[in-house]
Amino acid sequence: MTSRAVDACPFCEFGRAQEPVARRGTFFAKYDKYPVSSGHMLLIPYRHVETIFELDEYEWADLFSLLLEVRDILQDRFKPDGLNIGVNVGVAAGQTISHLHVHIIPRYHGDIENPTGGVRGVIPNKADYGQE
Repeated sequence: MTSRAVDACPFCEFGRAQEPVARRGTFFAKYDKYPVSSGHMLLIPYRHVETIFELDEYEWADLFSLLLEVRDILQDRFKPDGLNIGVNVGVAAGQTISHLHVHIIPRYHGDIENPTGGVRGVIPNKADYGQE
């Protein structure tokens, strides 16, 4: 990866220029610019990597530690009824920025008619696995 590509990366740029909501070693958290619910956050490594599979053991530890901290922040500030945690890996899975980012999406009773299947809903008509 060229330094030019890193310089053009919005997450690398944010990590260098702005104060995050929280940080833990090699990762920081920020609110999503296009939230799907109140409190939607992203966990992002400072190091420019494209996918979660490129993380080293220290980054994995920081990711999970920050995940717990962000969960507490969301519970305190937004009081969600549940959470979805997701990662898009590759264009076919919906990844639009080539820098790893983990979504933490607060969920609220009634935000959708039928939440059955949760993250399985990324493919229409596949989430409700209890119905034939």
